Formats: sequence, C-alpha cells, structure tokens
Amino acid sequence: MSLNHSPQSSVLRVCCLLAFCLTMAATVQAQVGERRDNIALGASGGVALNTIAFDPTIKQTMHVGYTAGVVARFTSEKYFKALCSLQLELNYTQLGWKENVLNANSQPLPDTYRRDLHYLQLPMLARLAWGREKRGVMGYVLAGPQIGWCLGEQTEQSAFTMNEEGVPDRPNGLYAQYGMSIEKKFDYGITGGLGMEINTRIGHFCIEGRYYYGLSDIYKNSKKDVFSRSNHGTIIAKISYLIDIR
Repeated sequence: MSLNHSPQSSVLRVCCLLAFCLTMAATVQAQVGERRDNIALGASGGVALNTIAFDPTIKQTMHVGYTAGVVARFTSEKYFKALCSLQLELNYTQLGWKENVLNANSQPLPDTYRRDLHYLQLPMLARLAWGREKRGVMGYVLAGPQIGWCLGEQTEQSAFTMNEEGVPDRPNGLYAQYGMSIEKKFDYGITGGLGMEINTRIGHFCIEGRYYYGLSDIYKNSKKDVFSRSNHGTIIAKISYLIDIR
C-alpha cells in the first residue's frame, strides 16, 4: 500500500514542526536560562498578499490588502545567546481573492472580480532572537497558531461577459462563487516567519515577513458543496514599533 502526500500536507507538517520546536525551545529556555521578565507593547502595520486555494481551481492574482494591530511581547529568558519570548497580537487584516478572469476556452477576458474579507486575527507566537539585546540589531524567527473571525465582506466587479446560455463565461462553467457569501467566518491555521529588530533608546523597531497557512475553509466542503477546499494562504510584510514597559 502506498501513501500519497499532497504539497499542502507537507507544508502543514513543516509549519507544525517549526511551531512545536519553537514552543518547546521557549519552554526549556524559560526553565534554565538567564531570567529577563521584560514586557514590551506596541503597534504594527503592513501589507497582506492573499490567495485562496479553491478546489476546483479559480485562476487568481495576488489580492493586496493591509494589516494593522497591537502587539504584546513577553521576554522571559536568555539561553545560549537566544532571547526567548511569547508574542501575542490582535490584528485587523484585509484578506480575500482577486480573479484573473478567463473564458471557457481559457482566454483572458476584460472582466474583473475582487472579494475583500475583513478579519480580526489573533496570532499566538513563540519567538527566538539573536544579536545585540540593548543597542543594536537582532535577527529572529517566530511561529505559532493563529485564529481569526471574519467581520464582513465586500465585492468589486465589472460587468460580466456572458456565454450563449446567459451565464458568466468561465472555465468549467464555474461561477457559483459570485453569488456565495462566505459560509465559515471562523478561521484558524499556522503562521511563521523571520525578521530583523533594531533596538534603540526610544524603543524597538521590527521589520519582518510571515506566511500564514489556513487550515480551515471559507466555504462548506462536503461532497454536495461547490468547493472541496477554500483555505487562505497569506504572505505578510510588516513593521512594528514596541516600547518596554518593564
């Protein structure tokens, strides 16, 4: 008997392993490292590049949205030159999808379609950082679970090119998504990334990139439903500013 592993399951296993390793490292270091007990609070903002992995496939370009929120970082230990922290965030993020519209013969059409999905997101991240702790530059990695809730949605679209049957001319006759509001507002998945932090007298400036892999779908996915899969995949580039309060 052979086992077939999809690319999505491989990504999931790698993300879960990274999150587990960082969390375990944070736990071990908190037990044996140099105690810190530092707390920093701040704000962040950036850009979110999103696609949705529909099955059946919908041809897309990157949906460009924005993200902004607040950050709380709890640094507990330094062990073997690595600073161990727990980072919690509350972010507003604009996700969704933007279609690269083709007709039934896979030829480009002038039609446009964009769906914006507005999420409140809560990442819970283990963070390991190396470098100059007080004045200077540090590099870091972070990973962990993330949950979110869709607050609302909106659509931008042009007039559609119709076929002889009077319905949108699309590959495989797939146009049901145009009339479907999202069915699952709760979202969850795994996020991870890396960044650079500049420590100064007036605070901490961070530049980072992340990838979020959604483990939930925005539409129902039973055999009778239109889509068997419809999960988020998001690239995030952001900057943060934090100040120490303890």
